[in-house]
Amino acid sequence: MEQENKQFKSGFATLVGRPNVGKSTLMNHLIGQKIAITSNKPQTTRNRIQTVYTSDEGQIVFLDTPGIHKAKNKLGDYMVNTAERTFSEVDVVLWLVEPTTFIGAGEQHIIEQLKNIKTPVILVINKIDTVKKDEILLFIDTYRKQMDFAEIVPVSALKGDGTDELISCIMKYLPYGHPFYDEDTVTDQPVRQIVAELIREKALRCLEEEIPHGIAVTIEAMNYKKRIVDIEATIICEKDSHKGIIIGKQGQMLKKIGSLARRDIENLVEKQVNLKLWVKVKKDWRDSDFLLKNFGYNPKDSE
Repeated sequence: MEQENKQFKSGFATLVGRPNVGKSTLMNHLIGQKIAITSNKPQTTRNRIQTVYTSDEGQIVFLDTPGIHKAKNKLGDYMVNTAERTFSEVDVVLWLVEPTTFIGAGEQHIIEQLKNIKTPVILVINKIDTVKKDEILLFIDTYRKQMDFAEIVPVSALKGDGTDELISCIMKYLPYGHPFYDEDTVTDQPVRQIVAELIREKALRCLEEEIPHGIAVTIEAMNYKKRIVDIEATIICEKDSHKGIIIGKQGQMLKKIGSLARRDIENLVEKQVNLKLWVKVKKDWRDSDFLLKNFGYNPKDSE
C-alpha cells in the first residue's frame, strides 16, 4: 500500500469567483453528477458544497463556494465570509472568470484577496464557447498582467471543453496521499440538503425575475418506503405578495415547481417520489440570525 500511496494524489481545491460565472455548472460537470444547483441568477449557491472527483491518478475534493460580492444583509455576509475563508484551507484555488478584457471592481477585490495567499491559484476562463477562439489569447493576456497565476486554463463548463486539462493541472498541485473518501462518493452533503437545494433551484428558475433571492427551502419530513419516498417541504419567502406569486393562479406555479423538482429528486434517490410543497412567509429572514441558523446558514460557521 505504501507504494500505491506514492502514486496517488489527494487534496482540496476551491472554486471561487464573482456570482454567476459558472462555478456550480463546472463542478457538476467535473464530478459527472448534479449536486450544486444552477440558475441564471447570481448568488445561487449559499453554502460551501463539498464534492469529490476520483480517478486512478488521484482524488480532488472540490469546495464550491458562494460567489464573492458586496454583501447587503447577514446572509450576504455569511456567503462572502464562507468563500474567502476557504483560500487558506485548500491545496489549490480555482478562480473562475468570464472571457473579457475588462476587469471590474468585483474582480479587483478578488485579485487583492488572492495576492495575499500562498496557495497556488489556477485562473479558469469559463464560457469560451461564447467567444471567438482567436480572442481567448487577449483575455489570457488581460488577466496575466494582474498577478502571477500557477496556470491559466480556458474552459467551457457547459460543453465540457478544456475540463480534462483542468483536472490534470489541479493534480499537479496536490500532495501524494491516501484518498479522503471512498471512490464512489460524490458529495458529503446530506440528501435532505440536496433535495432542499433542488427545490430552491426550480423555484428560482420558474419564478425568473418575479421573486428576488429571498427564498429558502426546508424539508419537514422525508420518509423512505419500499418503492417510494414521501417528502414534505416548505418554501420560505419574505412577503405575503411573494407567497401569492409562488403559489400562482389556482396553485399552478407551485405545481410546476414541484413537478420539475420531483424529476431531479427521483434521479438522486433512485426511487419514485411523492412531493408535497407548502409556502410560508418569514419576514426579513435574511437578516435574522435565528432564522438563518434555522435554515442551515450559520453565520458563526463563516467567521
